[in-house]
Amino acid sequence: MREEKRYYVYIMASRSLTLYTGVTGDIYHRALQHKAGEIEGFTKKYHINRLVYYETFKYVNNALAREKQIKAWTRAKRLALIRTMNPAWQDLAEGWGELTKLQIPHFVRDDNPKNDENGKKVAALQSKAKIA
Repeated sequence: MREEKRYYVYIMASRSLTLYTGVTGDIYHRALQHKAGEIEGFTKKYHINRLVYYETFKYVNNALAREKQIKAWTRAKRLALIRTMNPAWQDLAEGWGELTKLQIPHFVRDDNPKNDENGKKVAALQSKAKIA
């Protein structure tokens, strides 16, 4: 079954709390673009690279209307909005795009050498049989 398309209104912030409000159909990719400084203009110039707020919408016209509404607000009202979802001002996209290690609990893994009946170490993983 096909996943429904979603749209996002988001607010990015710099360390000095300069704000940028935008809309996108891919919050993950857009946040990474801002973090990498790939988007020319205001966000790159002012190092706006921390995702501090976002909302999700089913329809793009609703997302665009909300973006326009938020952009018309005073700075104080935008700061209050961010505090409702993210009072600590954490980067909501922290760690996105970074490689992660596969963490399988030791007791589940089957890659440790075991002893055979003669006390010799043998690999726990056996070679796979070839399928004809």
